[in-house]
Amino acid sequence: MTNKSNSSMKMQVPGAKQAIDKMKYEIANEFGVNLGPDSTSRANGSVGGEITRRLVQNGLNQVSGSYSNK
Repeated sequence: MTNKSNSSMKMQVPGAKQAIDKMKYEIANEFGVNLGPDSTSRANGSVGGEITRRLVQNGLNQVSGSYSNK
């Protein structure tokens, strides 16, 4: 495990940060969560958890699609 904070870690894919931020606000909107300093960690956590679920699902779909095309 690294000692770096999330803010100091570099994204490996150009444009990934913007895509993640867009996804974050879309999911927050779907959940009716207003992201910001006044939102609860529980509400923010639900958005983060959903981002993770969707990213994993997208990755699984891409991997399974690449194997079925061979």
